[in-house]
Amino acid sequence: MKTTILLALLSMAALFLLLYAAVALIQDRHFFTTAPKDIQEAVQEHEERFPYQRILGWKLAFIAFLMFGFVFIYAGYDGIQNGYGFGCFFIRYLTILYLLKAFDILFFDYYLLTKSHFFQHYYPETKECQGYHNFGFNRKEQLTRLILFPFAAMAMAFICTLF
Repeated sequence: MKTTILLALLSMAALFLLLYAAVALIQDRHFFTTAPKDIQEAVQEHEERFPYQRILGWKLAFIAFLMFGFVFIYAGYDGIQNGYGFGCFFIRYLTILYLLKAFDILFFDYYLLTKSHFFQHYYPETKECQGYHNFGFNRKEQLTRLILFPFAAMAMAFICTLF
């Protein structure tokens, strides 16, 4: 269980790194498709604050994706080494996915979006947007993911049992 929790924490770090890279460094409007509509409309293109800012952002995003890959591959590898069956793999992957989603909802959607001024720091043109006061704006998308996670966990567990 310790390994599962550590892998979930690593996936949370990867998600935060990805968000930071996208919002603070890459700064492309296309990354705001999951933000409230008024924030999406208010976001403007920004000049690079320092040379190679976007290149650094893309490199950090790539590292974040590698971290996600590592989490899910190592979760399988470690389970195989410890003789996990389908049920143990399923619980491990489901735990990682649900902890990651809880982090997403509580830290990103609640804290970063509605309480801190993280996004407004990088996009000051969005300061007056009402979307920052609308926790739960993406409830339908979040519920859809929560419903799909058991199926994703089953698929990953099945793949791991093949080895």
